[in-house]
Parts: sequence; C-alpha cells; structure tokens
Amino acid sequence: MLQIEKIKEETYDTLRLLGEVDASNSVLLDQAMQEVLQQGTRFLLIDGHELSYISSAGLGVFMSYLDDFSEQGIRFAIFGLNEQVAEVFHILGLDQLIQIVPDKSTAIALPHVS
Repeated sequence: MLQIEKIKEETYDTLRLLGEVDASNSVLLDQAMQEVLQQGTRFLLIDGHELSYISSAGLGVFMSYLDDFSEQGIRFAIFGLNEQVAEVFHILGLDQLIQIVPDKSTAIALPHVS
C-alpha cells in the first residue's frame, strides 16, 4: 500500500511517500509527480522516511522524469531513505543520477545543478 502526501512550501514541493511503491501502485507516484510538475514546481523533494520498499517500477517512475527535470531546470532530490531502500538505488547506480541525501535540510541546501 502507498500513500502520498503533497506538501507545498514557499520555494519547493515535497512528496512524502508512506509505505511501498510497487508495480501495482507506481502509477500513483507518477500521477503525483505529474501534478506537481503541472503546478510549475522548480524544486521537488521526495521524502522517503516512511518508504519501506520500492520496486523497479517505482524506480522507473523517477528515472522517467530525469530528462524533463534537466531540460526544465527543475531541482530534484530524495531524502530520508532507509538503508534497504537506499541500497536498491545504489545497486542499480541510480544514486549517480539522482541526488540522494540523508535529510531535508541537506536536500534544501543542495546547489542548483544545470
């Protein structure tokens, strides 16, 4: 089961993921990211503190947006992943493509990469 909380701050948007992202619900993550982008976010954070599992389908959702983020100059970071979920990103080399940091304050302080 997956729950997604959308939090709009002054300079960034956060999607807080609770539960598991798998093939059966990755479309919910895709829809949430699409909605935030359509609202014109310039900085998107993914809060993974409560994310207990992510499948390849969930990872694919993030990967599918990387070119769009780059082309549109949107800053994107994931923070708060537990060790097991972070390891999935690392094993697949996605930590080389996506900024993954330990906490929200570090994510907010990331420089804009163009």
